[in-house]
Amino acid sequence: MLPYTTLDEAAAALGRNLTVAETLWFNYSAKKSDYYLYCHNILFLFLIFSVVPLPLVFSSLWRSGGFDKYKIQPKVKLSPSETFKCYKDVMFMFFFVVGPLQLVSYPSVKMIGIRTNLPLPSGWEVFLQLLVYFMVEDFTNYWIHRFLHGKWGYEKIHKVHHEYTAPIGFAAPYAHWAEVLILGIPSFLGPAMVPGHMITFWLWIALRQIEAIETHSGYDFPWTPTKYIPFYGGADYHDYHHYVGGQSQSNFASVFTYCDFIYGTDKGYRFQKKLLWKLKKGVENGVDQNGGSYYVPTQDLKSD
Repeated sequence: MLPYTTLDEAAAALGRNLTVAETLWFNYSAKKSDYYLYCHNILFLFLIFSVVPLPLVFSSLWRSGGFDKYKIQPKVKLSPSETFKCYKDVMFMFFFVVGPLQLVSYPSVKMIGIRTNLPLPSGWEVFLQLLVYFMVEDFTNYWIHRFLHGKWGYEKIHKVHHEYTAPIGFAAPYAHWAEVLILGIPSFLGPAMVPGHMITFWLWIALRQIEAIETHSGYDFPWTPTKYIPFYGGADYHDYHHYVGGQSQSNFASVFTYCDFIYGTDKGYRFQKKLLWKLKKGVENGVDQNGGSYYVPTQDLKSD
């Protein structure tokens, strides 16, 4: 809750007039508790999980919009009932794990210094903090993901997420409850290291989930803006990881690809890209491809 009762008091405390954004923030948040503002995350996550995947899910179900040629594994098609089951399972996890976790984690958010007061952060401050959050989460998530592909981690926890070998947007948060809790740690580390404003925290949570939905969308569009982000993985990159499944020791990255490159865990993906290039050149023929972006012959899985 802001320590001002009027806009004039806020302006006097800042020593200047409030910006338009700060005025909007004051009018919305002045009489709301910090805990209430923090709990907005629950609403944002529910809306993101429910709404963002819908356009491509509908396109996949009805093969509409001319998007089929961009589907990475076009021969795999979920029925409406299978798609709804995925959403229902994700919502079950949301209401019984993610939501309660958000509710009880507020003391830690206050402890690290996430603020709600004025002034609002500048655009550059928000951008740089979000960059740190993405980098920290990506590096930490990489190693946790590698651990989850060990024998114990995969059999006990991570295989649930890999039930979808051709993922859809709704499957981005589809996972064992323990994995949901464990992967909450990388998401929290960046804000803990570089605490910012509650608005920045909201943006971070929202953007990270939207990014996860995109990489699990099952579509590789040439016009996607994220293709212009250096070292960004994207849907094609992560879809390969799901396609190979439990045998995969490749493409562990959650957002960027630099860790896979540095530690050599993108070799299988690059090998298959090279193989596809040869197929297109007519060096190898007669292979029935499951997707437009890669094909993994059984005998070559060891190369992964």
